[in-house]
Amino acid sequence: MARAGRGERGGQGLARVAAVVRAGAAPLWWLGVLAAGAGVCVPGLTGRRIGVLAGAAAFLVAAAVVAVARRRRYAALAEAAARAGRYDILQDRAVTVREWRRSRRWWLLLAFLVALGSASVIPAAGGMLLAGCGAGLWLKSAWFRRRFERDALLWVPVGSSVAEYRTTGVAAGR
Repeated sequence: MARAGRGERGGQGLARVAAVVRAGAAPLWWLGVLAAGAGVCVPGLTGRRIGVLAGAAAFLVAAAVVAVARRRRYAALAEAAARAGRYDILQDRAVTVREWRRSRRWWLLLAFLVALGSASVIPAAGGMLLAGCGAGLWLKSAWFRRRFERDALLWVPVGSSVAEYRTTGVAAGR
């Protein structure tokens, strides 16, 4: 099975858009929960109560901002989506998630370490901010699936910048 790029007859590998958006949700959520839990154990400069309250506010703001960000771009790309070609290779969701996480594992580790290190100043706030980003990605993925993937699934080329979406399904290429 071809991983990324062009297939043997001019097709290319395609990953489902909702899976790509959702791929970062679980690692960000769990790393944030772990960092917040560890951060509560440290008193910090501001104290636990202020840290947890600031973290709760950061969680809500981050979840809202991440869930709403770039919706216009997703809508524009979905409206202009072309039908997937005959030789395009559709990538499984599990493969998409695994490759996304593997390619960004160092960034995830760095975000976790920053959230953990911020506990010495504001306990639990950095971890809750990270968890809020994960929750926002999950909400964005759910919104995307509800709004655009009722009749046709949307796909994006693997391993390249997103210039257009492709569709598959009953109503593909209307």
